[in-house]
Amino acid sequence: MQKVIITAAVTGSRPTKEMNSAVPYSPAEIAEAAVACWRAGAAVAHIHVRDPRTGAPSSQLALFEDVLSRIRQECDMLVNLTTSGLNIAAANEDEVIARRLEPVTLRPDICSLDVGSMNFQDRPFVNSPRWAEAAARRMREAGVKPEIEVFDVGHIDQARDLIHRGLVADPPWFQLCMGIPWGIPASPENLIFMHNKLPTDCLWSVLGVGRHQLPMITMGVLLGGHVRVGFEDNLYRRRGELARDNAHLVEMAVDVIHALDQEPASPAEARALLGL
Repeated sequence: MQKVIITAAVTGSRPTKEMNSAVPYSPAEIAEAAVACWRAGAAVAHIHVRDPRTGAPSSQLALFEDVLSRIRQECDMLVNLTTSGLNIAAANEDEVIARRLEPVTLRPDICSLDVGSMNFQDRPFVNSPRWAEAAARRMREAGVKPEIEVFDVGHIDQARDLIHRGLVADPPWFQLCMGIPWGIPASPENLIFMHNKLPTDCLWSVLGVGRHQLPMITMGVLLGGHVRVGFEDNLYRRRGELARDNAHLVEMAVDVIHALDQEPASPAEARALLGL
């Protein structure tokens, strides 16, 4: 029986309390949401941080450290800190790379590693080859597992290059990000295409944005993958019904996994699968 790793992406950088009052802002709220997801069946928490007062996206290392400490005090779930850096403004690429990689110094279990540039909704999301190589090297040196986030099929080829050059430890861990404007659209055909492009010895997970969350995670389990849910990607349990909280979406994922005769992976099982 396959064990399926559930990642809970509990806040992201865009959802607000005006959209759903359960969106967490402060380190205490973010950690509380993550621990609730662990209780519901998630093995991994994917963490962005916010300004606790305004909810604006933040890159302050102290906020990441606070969230990480709170989660580790409460449970054994794996913690994945973002390095996306979408809110970082800096004078040059060296400074951007240095600031994006600050969360790696906290030695979380996992850090996201975005490869390939794209138009991300209303802004460019720049991930140069220089960034990807620097991030992969730093994570490998720190003993932090990279979660390779890919938003289109060409990004998989760039990730393969990093793997071929020995910059990513086995097994590579991919997150297929489906339905993010203007990345690859979320459809059954596109998910199968992305899946077929992956290295044969990798582990992979899938997320779907908005109404695509449920069909993408269902297909992901059917294809032998793992899944990501949470408010970063979707605020609704079903059409017209806001999710109660992040744990509500984890419960949905658990129901899908059980319906397909699989089991959610515990944090210990996720560590073993990921080689941590």
